[in-house]
Amino acid sequence: MKKMGKIRGLVAGMTLLALIIAGCGGGTKQPTAANKEKYPTGPINVIVSFAPGGGTDLGARMLLPYAEKDLGVPMTVINKSGGGGWVGWNDLLSAKADGYTIAYINTPNLMTGYLNPSVKRDKSLDDFELLANHVVDYGALAIRPDEKRFTNIKEMLEYAKINEVTCTTTGPASDDHIAILKINKKFGTKLVAVHTKGAAEGKSSVMGGHIDVYTANVGEVTIPHKDKELKVIGIMAPQRTKFLPDVPTLDESGYKDIYSWSARGLAAKKGISPEQRDKLVAAFEKAMKNPEHIKKMEDMGLEVKFLTGPDYLKLLKADEDGVRGVFDLLGWKTKI
Repeated sequence: MKKMGKIRGLVAGMTLLALIIAGCGGGTKQPTAANKEKYPTGPINVIVSFAPGGGTDLGARMLLPYAEKDLGVPMTVINKSGGGGWVGWNDLLSAKADGYTIAYINTPNLMTGYLNPSVKRDKSLDDFELLANHVVDYGALAIRPDEKRFTNIKEMLEYAKINEVTCTTTGPASDDHIAILKINKKFGTKLVAVHTKGAAEGKSSVMGGHIDVYTANVGEVTIPHKDKELKVIGIMAPQRTKFLPDVPTLDESGYKDIYSWSARGLAAKKGISPEQRDKLVAAFEKAMKNPEHIKKMEDMGLEVKFLTGPDYLKLLKADEDGVRGVFDLLGWKTKI
């Protein structure tokens, strides 16, 4: 009997101990920082939807080393050109929403790719988890330094009212292409768009004498202009850029209200966790605001404009409205 009493006492004690432990834990095992997976734990791929050597590619390669230091993992640029950028963006949207594949998104190419009625692409901004805008880069027109038919923007556009002048673009409905269509419609010029695979190909085609005018962005022409490989003759912006102070705007030259730009930022596929998003945004903000990074970008003619959250969405919505405003130039019917 004494033995049975001891056993019952031992069982009662163990039961009480179990209840105390359960009570301290609230009755449920709670997740802690120790048992959550740390993010990121491996390399992050960053898709650039254009060929190497263009403004987006150069800007990405300038930024990512600074973000790597904060995140503690490698960030690898993956160039996937084609489809006006949508080869790369389709790959992003086909990947897992796990925070290990992100991409640069470019305006207006992103919007033209899902607003174009003939493509019937069932995508929108809602499919992307917006992270941060990096750059706003205005359009520019450049020629070979030895071009004899025209030497400035006025001579080029007046020549183009009588003769066809070929101009590069990075693809149908890109910012370059839309700018060319706007100029033709407003001033009666005969600019002919020649679609290339990217800015680097466009530059080499003009330097080699195969295409007349390099239609690009300030960040893509600043160094070639300073190195006298190309001569920038006009900027499609409301005012002169500090990167090319000697180059007039189209407004100044008498060809008013023709503006063109590309906003470039970073996004993930919708579905990454809030914690992953916040970690990436914080790393990119720190990297973009790093004075050394800003100086390197400015040396290349690229102006850093960090935006996130509602401000970034507002910028992209404005670009989307801008594309809707040129449906007639692109020959598109209004998409319902």
